[in-house]
Amino acid sequence: MEITLGLATRDAYGQALTELGRKNKQIVVLDGDLASSTRTGMFAKEFPERFFNAGIAETNLVGLAGGLAQGGKIPFISSFACFMVCKGYDQLRMAVAVPHLNVKVVTSHGGISIGEDGASQQSIEDVGLMVTLPGFIVAVPSDEHCTRALVTQAAEIEGPVYIRTGRPKAPILYTADEKFQFGKGKLISKGTDVTIVANGLLVAEALVAADELEKEGISASVIDMHTIKPLDEELLIAQAKATGAVVTAEEHQVWGGLGAAVAQCLSKNYPVPMQFVAIQDTYAESAKPEELMKKYGLTSQKIIEAVKKVL
Repeated sequence: MEITLGLATRDAYGQALTELGRKNKQIVVLDGDLASSTRTGMFAKEFPERFFNAGIAETNLVGLAGGLAQGGKIPFISSFACFMVCKGYDQLRMAVAVPHLNVKVVTSHGGISIGEDGASQQSIEDVGLMVTLPGFIVAVPSDEHCTRALVTQAAEIEGPVYIRTGRPKAPILYTADEKFQFGKGKLISKGTDVTIVANGLLVAEALVAADELEKEGISASVIDMHTIKPLDEELLIAQAKATGAVVTAEEHQVWGGLGAAVAQCLSKNYPVPMQFVAIQDTYAESAKPEELMKKYGLTSQKIIEAVKKVL
């Protein structure tokens, strides 16, 4: 597979958010003093009267969003994933999830691919934490087109949504006219021997792995499971039946993320042998993104090894 880099998913978020602001005056944006990094600054520049910098106070930020949602606004709130989720978790629970308010949480700098900022700013727990909040939709888009579509859809549906975006440029996997829907995965490569289920930056790695495996006579399906909750169980079960083995791949702690959701679904409905490519119960270090992804096993080569093991 030839890799063509597009925008970082955080850049696509900033663009989509600004476009939404032009169409819907009920949309307001809050940020934790990181607008230049989360890309909400694009919205702030065009709509300063609808942008609020809550400062380095994520708990207050979430509480403000809950109040604005109670008043009929559609708040999009952003910070780094580790800050928003870990610091703001109690407020996300009490001020958003319990009353089931119409708050959209879109974080940046998800995973370890942020690079040299180090472990304190690398989010490896956010998906696991957010899927435990009742009523939340949880998604990790894989490229700029997927991101724009999901952010746009988030504004159109009622209820809380969590979307994780990333810092590095992401490989382009889709065209601008591709359709996406929360809870519906994308079968982007169809095989007969194994199914690779991935999200975020690992979707491109899964496609590279599938190409290499094909050269060795192993036919792999690849699913872009951009939405972890609700999970596309219908597609997942169908592919498990078609191939008889599953490998998951994600830029997240092995506990509580995509792999856990897939395993829960299949153990209940159609058990098959599984392997999990993820961060193995550890925090990462400070290094260049590609060095970190290699050291912690988030590569096409590790996916290939997992496929051969599961087979």
